[in-house]
Amino acid sequence: MYAIIETGGKQYRVEKGDVIDIELLDTTKDGQIEFKQVLFVNNGNAIKIGKPYLTVAVKGQLLSEVKGPKEIAYKYKKRKGYRRKVGHRQQYARVQITDIVE
Repeated sequence: MYAIIETGGKQYRVEKGDVIDIELLDTTKDGQIEFKQVLFVNNGNAIKIGKPYLTVAVKGQLLSEVKGPKEIAYKYKKRKGYRRKVGHRQQYARVQITDIVE
């Protein structure tokens, strides 16, 4: 059984037990997260497609907050001697999917 969820402007294909890195979210004290924007569910014998969302919930557990890889950006202006190197590391929430509730 798997589902396609939408969070942080991106779509993820998740199954029970998967660990995904998503944009940072507000969570409860115990780290429980519930994704309500479910686009698609396949439970093995039936397929459900939302218009745009289903009334299915995908539950997850916050494991940690991690940083992504460093992205390097350069600023440059020709003939002016202006060069800048800027780095950025995006912060993500590492979430383990615990259940898909239909």
